[in-house]
Amino acid sequence: MSENLARKWEQSYLPNEERQEKQKAIKVHKKNWITKGEKVLYSGVGAMLIAASIYVVSFASSTDTLNRELQSLEQSVQHQKVTNEGLVYEKKQLSRPERITRIAKENGLKVQDARVKQATAFNNN
Repeated sequence: MSENLARKWEQSYLPNEERQEKQKAIKVHKKNWITKGEKVLYSGVGAMLIAASIYVVSFASSTDTLNRELQSLEQSVQHQKVTNEGLVYEKKQLSRPERITRIAKENGLKVQDARVKQATAFNNN
């Protein structure tokens, strides 16, 4: 114990230059916990994940665009069907035999036979 006290006393009274000579410079090599190869692998996997996510997002976007166009086309087809049904109904109303004979009489035509046949019966509607 007296030896330790003597060394402490000696170090406290030694000039700074002598203390620095006694201390040795030790280089500590810091060891990385990730190697260069692992960094390359992780970077490659990360780049692939980013590329895959960009592809998935662009594919979903294009699919959404196609679905919206399909819905608008279906809506226009439905509107056209309603219009066509209305026109078919109007055609049937305008081709009634009573209406045809009435218009013929108004224009001065004489209807000799009271039976008027529909001309569309021979056409395929």
